[in-house]
Amino acid sequence: MGGGAWKQDDFVTYSCSTRGIDASTINMNTGSYTVNSHQDIFKSRTINEALNPYKVTRECCDSEEHPKTIPVILALDVTGSMGDAAKEVATKLNIIMTDLYSKVKDVEFMIMGIGDFAYDDAPLQVSQFESDIRIAEQMDKIWFESGGGGNNFESYSAAWYFGARHCKLDCWNRGKKGIIITLGDEDLNPYIPYNRLTRVTGNSLQGDIETKDLYKEASEKFDIYHIYVDHHGYQYANMDTWTDVLPRQNVVSCKIEEIPQAITDIVSKYSNGTVVNNTNEEGVISW
Repeated sequence: MGGGAWKQDDFVTYSCSTRGIDASTINMNTGSYTVNSHQDIFKSRTINEALNPYKVTRECCDSEEHPKTIPVILALDVTGSMGDAAKEVATKLNIIMTDLYSKVKDVEFMIMGIGDFAYDDAPLQVSQFESDIRIAEQMDKIWFESGGGGNNFESYSAAWYFGARHCKLDCWNRGKKGIIITLGDEDLNPYIPYNRLTRVTGNSLQGDIETKDLYKEASEKFDIYHIYVDHHGYQYANMDTWTDVLPRQNVVSCKIEEIPQAITDIVSKYSNGTVVNNTNEEGVISW
């Protein structure tokens, strides 16, 4: 896993042959296109076994082709309100990857699906780390469950948990961290219930995983960011739930059409050792 490089021609061919996109509708300068609904891309109706997190470890290993890997976990909120945001990532994936590969040759992506551990059947889905068209192939396997519940948050910190306890990254041996980017429109969850987490991951746990404790653990291995999706100016989330845990400069607010740029800016600036600092008066990054 993790070999190869992203190529626009591969994305165009894949989109036409597998996603059923008419080649005449593809912008040949960017490789992007539009679809009516996220359901045109995310067609799974149950969890795909390739994305099942039960008793698995994901690896991002250095190689001759990619000697200084930068592992990126991109965790998509797959609850009901986030269809347009996930569609934006899927249809603009070539823009994201082409931009990154022009600056960072060794980036490898894991795509996650994040739901709600209190309500959803598949609250965590995890791909392998990949650097070529397999990113799109595994993204398409995600079950967009469209669940969630009435608790005003989704289980975003599950991405931190899996990254910290179920990943093996060669960058750690070089004294470097990976990157986790969650994408969503709800509050940060205060904990993950241990009974559901045990059933989903196969780990033996004795108590709930508190979010602030988990952040301390995961941030030793990852730089952690959250992209808050602004739905036409209506804010669902209490941003304090995020900035009380994450550094303020690591919380990004953007509109749906700005998501690709937000992702590439986070990864490219991280890889260059610089810190994003275009914060608003609340200390939240705004694109």
